[in-house]
Amino acid sequence: MNDLISDALTRIRNASMRRLDTTKLLHSNVVEGVLKVLEAKGYVESFNVVEEERKKFINVVLKYDERGTSVITEIKRVSKPGRRVYKGKDEIKRFKNGYGTIIVSTNKGVLANDAAYKEGVGGEVLCTVW
Repeated sequence: MNDLISDALTRIRNASMRRLDTTKLLHSNVVEGVLKVLEAKGYVESFNVVEEERKKFINVVLKYDERGTSVITEIKRVSKPGRRVYKGKDEIKRFKNGYGTIIVSTNKGVLANDAAYKEGVGGEVLCTVW
């Protein structure tokens, strides 16, 4: 597996389309940082890291509204291993008129676009969520 972030986003997307309660992701520190942002922004209910047979996994509890539809309308990978995408702090100010979130990997960790703008840092755009 080369791109753990793409794999994690695809597993979340597929599980929410099937209306599953939980999904299991492969662990990496960047994926854990992305999930912290998703949890803080209210896109997922919770997550926890478990270790099974010397391998780490992340169990994610997905979030749905009162009608049973997923809170995540779209989750898309932007920067890929073949084509990295970097943005400065002024370019990541808003997404989808403030309704969406850009998740950025900066030198201060994995941050949402509004937190990165407040910190005054840019970085690699990992994904967009709305």
